[in-house]
Amino acid sequence: MKKIIIVADASIGIGSGHVMRCLTIAHGLVKQRCQVKFLMNDLPGNLIEFVKNEGFINIPTYEQADLYIIDHYKIGIAQEREIRKFSKKIMIVDDLANREHDCDLLLDQNVMPHFKTRYDLLVKEKCIKLLGPKYLIMREEFIQSRHKRIIEGVKHVLVFMGGSDPTAETLKVLEALRDFSFAHIDVVVGNGNIHKEEIKQICEERCYAFHQQINYMADLMKKADFSLGAGGSTTWERCYVGLPSACTIVADNQRIGTAYAAELGACISLGWHEQVTVETYRDVLHNLSISKLQTISDTGLEITANKQSNQWLYEILELIR
Repeated sequence: MKKIIIVADASIGIGSGHVMRCLTIAHGLVKQRCQVKFLMNDLPGNLIEFVKNEGFINIPTYEQADLYIIDHYKIGIAQEREIRKFSKKIMIVDDLANREHDCDLLLDQNVMPHFKTRYDLLVKEKCIKLLGPKYLIMREEFIQSRHKRIIEGVKHVLVFMGGSDPTAETLKVLEALRDFSFAHIDVVVGNGNIHKEEIKQICEERCYAFHQQINYMADLMKKADFSLGAGGSTTWERCYVGLPSACTIVADNQRIGTAYAAELGACISLGWHEQVTVETYRDVLHNLSISKLQTISDTGLEITANKQSNQWLYEILELIR
């Protein structure tokens, strides 16, 4: 049995995306009879207990393994060389392309300008590079929820501004929603959202559906007609299931990808969070065009089309066989 250790963190500041996508990788590897452990720091807003409930233990320090999977912006080539002492192989999950790596396999699922070549000078020539939408990290629930939509109206709205929502976008959206009477509104927060109790209270008062740190996001996306969300990896999840959305950029690493997704017609970009106001959200909700939403849905499905889902899994297995 191959032993794999995943290095990733979640916190109020970091958010939950790194850990959540690594959980998808972990579940895929377990199905292939691999032993998977996590190495996460005990930070405020961490997901250690959540990962434990998903069936994985968290170890306090490095152990010998057949493969280390590292999904962490603060880890670069120097630390990766130290990790080499504990592992035969190293895989990096990244989306910044802003530092060198010592790795055997690199995965960046994002669609952005020059995505095929932007790591060429950052990894060794022999490194296997899995780049772009062909290698989207999708939980099985998303794969099952992917379908062609016929947008006939907007009755069901989904709000998810990331696991920690550090810029309090959810509260802005809730204020904007006072002016609307959609048939159903789902509001999702992560455990790291410091405003979650206030958000929950507002949802209860208005009879919105409140969800915290869930593992059924694809089901909510499947039912929704439109979504307000943060940029980042969730953008491509929405595209994958054909859910049209408006995206707010809440972190620097989301700038290029969100702008490019909007340029391709796969979402509406509302821009940098500091320029996005309650009125911005009101305007986008007031001006929803059914034909435009249909185009966004179709474009998202087209961009994320691939012959085999989760192709990255087979590349990992080949690396450690």
